Amino acid sequence: MAVVHPTARAATIEIAGSAWPVYKLEALVAGLMTCLVLLLITASPQIAVLAAAAVGAARGVVGLVGARRSARRFDATF
Repeated sequence: MAVVHPTARAATIEIAGSAWPVYKLEALVAGLMTCLVLLLITASPQIAVLAAAAVGAARGVVGLVGARRSARRFDATF
């Protein structure tokens, strides 16, 4: 069983009894905002959805990598 130090965990927000990492919520918001802006600019739902999915996925991956790096740095100090 893995031991997780409370300070090594990513910041979370509880939604409906489930802890969500902040970077996942940021990815959702970035994707939704991208979708809405592109839908207004291009009037093409296909382009808006594909670009929003790419932005959301990229933000999620960057957040995950950052969270794992910070956790690894924290574990290395102990």
